Amino acid sequence: MQSRQENTNANSRRLMAVDDEPDITFTLKVVLEQSGFLLDVFNDPMEALSNFKPHYYDLILLDVKMRQMNGFELYQEIKKKDKNVKLCFVTAYQLYLESLRQQFPNLELGCFIRKPIDIDDLVNRINKELFD
Repeated sequence: MQSRQENTNANSRRLMAVDDEPDITFTLKVVLEQSGFLLDVFNDPMEALSNFKPHYYDLILLDVKMRQMNGFELYQEIKKKDKNVKLCFVTAYQLYLESLRQQFPNLELGCFIRKPIDIDDLVNRINKELFD
């Protein structure tokens, strides 16, 4: 298992995507792997949390509105395990951006991706988060 620090090749950046809609995670997996990323996908946020490995993922894509545990709650739990992991929230609702700002006033919202997702924009945003 490579740590984030050892993982310097752009074509081997490891991502996790968590969305409770299987068609979205399937599409993300196909598209992002074609773009050179390694991607683990989960449709159940509890399963994603139990499989999360600290210092393993370079970036996590989290859907905001999910059953069982929303993206904000999952974010809090992941940050307890790895405070340095980078995250991008994904949502179709602008309302969640305001809720996120209220829950996490000190959070830098550099990566908040709105659905429907433009693939080129998604890849550009991921690269920006990883390499800026």
